[in-house]
This record gives sequence, C-alpha cells and structure tokens, in this order.
Amino acid sequence: MRKYRPEPLDPVLVINAYVQGIFPMADEQGRISWYAPDPRAILEHNNLHISHSLRSTLNKGLYTIRIDSAFERVMRECAGCAGRTDTWINEEFIKAYTYLHRHNLAHSVEAWRAGRLVGGLYGVSLGGAFMGESMFSTEKDASKVCLVALVNHLRSHGYSLHDTQFLTPHLASLGVTEIARDEYERRLHQALRQHCKWS
Repeated sequence: MRKYRPEPLDPVLVINAYVQGIFPMADEQGRISWYAPDPRAILEHNNLHISHSLRSTLNKGLYTIRIDSAFERVMRECAGCAGRTDTWINEEFIKAYTYLHRHNLAHSVEAWRAGRLVGGLYGVSLGGAFMGESMFSTEKDASKVCLVALVNHLRSHGYSLHDTQFLTPHLASLGVTEIARDEYERRLHQALRQHCKWS
C-alpha cells in the first residue's frame, strides 16, 4: 500500500486525491496521511450478498430510508459508534466532508425508525464512481439495509464503480472483493468519464 506524506485536509485536495485513487485517514493523534491500497476493495453490485437474515429484515420494512437528510449526523455517528477503536473521523474530516456534501460531492444514506437515526453510511460521488467511507448501526442490520438501498440507488443512476477502500470480514460477508491497484485505476478513470447524477 502506498502511503503519502501528510497534507492539510482541504476539500479541493480531497477531491483531487480521489481522482487519483488516493484517500485520507487520520491516526489517533489526528495526523492525516493519504493512502492508495493495493489491492483495493470494491463492491460489484451484482455480487451483493443478501443473507437470509438480512432479507428477512428487508421484508419486515423496519426502517425508513432517507438520502442526504442528516449527513453530518451520520458522520458523527460513524466517528463515535459503540465499539469503535479508531478515531480517524475527526473534526477536520467532518468539516471537509460536510463542505463536499454542501457542494453535492458527498452523500449519506440513512435508516430511520420511529423518528430516530439508527443506521447510515456516507461517501463521495464523482462521475460514475462512489467511494464509500464509513457506516454505523445502532439496531440490527440497519447499516446493511442502507447498503442495499445505496446499491439500488447507484444501479438506477448508472454508477459503474463502488469503492470500499479496504476489505474487512464484515464487507466480505456482503460480497466485497479485491482487485489489483492497476485494475482499480483503469476502472476509476472509466467511471470518472461518466456523467451520473446522484439524484
């Protein structure tokens, strides 16, 4: 994995980095570095795995899905969700990504129940590429329901690349796989030439 020297988290720099397949993360001291993993984790939408238990949750219609109604709240929940050991989503990240959200470059998908935000995810949208950043859940399967909603949204709007950065056991259980960085860059450049509209 390539790791680049620290830079301030300026929103323009963030977008320029994503275009090159690079993304920022902060360590526990708040120091920001830039990463380009090899291999890179992506979700092929046709490979999304919906388990029997998740399908049961979907069929019950427990959650109301909203898009972009509480972007900053989703980020803060991702930063502070129970059991999280890393602290890479700090105030500098929240400031930069809410700026991107106001300019229609970062988006959230949210699960609500009885008027409460109980799950969500957020990421960056450029051309036909969506770069997933983080997700949280305070009720069963809420973040997974958001992922299913996101995949349906991206499919319906013609997105061709769904980047999840790193492969984790949780993401692997949902169908996320890895590709070589060279292949990722080729697909990223193709996706960036698309003119997909988020909404």
